[in-house]
Amino acid sequence: MGDFHRPALPGPTAFRDVVGTPDHAEATAAGHRIAHLLVRGTDSAADEALVERVVHLVDTEGLGTLADLWAACPADTIAGCLWRLYLIHTWVHRQPDQAAREYAAGVSHAPVQNALAGVVEPPTPDDVVRLVDAVLRGVVRSDFDVTLDRAAAFAHVAAVGRGQLENGDPLSAARLFDLARQLRHAAAVERAGQLS
Repeated sequence: MGDFHRPALPGPTAFRDVVGTPDHAEATAAGHRIAHLLVRGTDSAADEALVERVVHLVDTEGLGTLADLWAACPADTIAGCLWRLYLIHTWVHRQPDQAAREYAAGVSHAPVQNALAGVVEPPTPDDVVRLVDAVLRGVVRSDFDVTLDRAAAFAHVAAVGRGQLENGDPLSAARLFDLARQLRHAAAVERAGQLS
């Protein structure tokens, strides 16, 4: 029994040099917290510092790094809404000609949604990019429900257009329409004061 040693408990620095990624639950929680701070604002200096770090990260690494934290979040959460807005933003910036063509094809079939989205007729690729950028700039204001409604209207019209085009893809049109439905539902949840 003389060779038995009591196990040492790890001190506060024991895990400092462990390399790895945070687990899924930690990443999801961080994504929700950051999304909440970006949309709802901050209450403390520590939160302000976090938002500044996030903005710096987006500037240096791109929005995709941050958006990855939101990818698995439900559609009726702030983080899930930001993920869906990011998808629309990325698509329009990568394929502005296609986005404008699909949107233009859907306008006559969804005139109410077009009025909600606020795109000039006929939309040029630059008009569509400006609309999406304007919608996303509204994210940090108190009218988040309006931002979600406008993004939903844009996605709805583009989905209808995608389905109307001769070389359109019905499956991806259905997915885009579903994204519009999710954003519209989230806007209603936001108006009810229940989006978290």
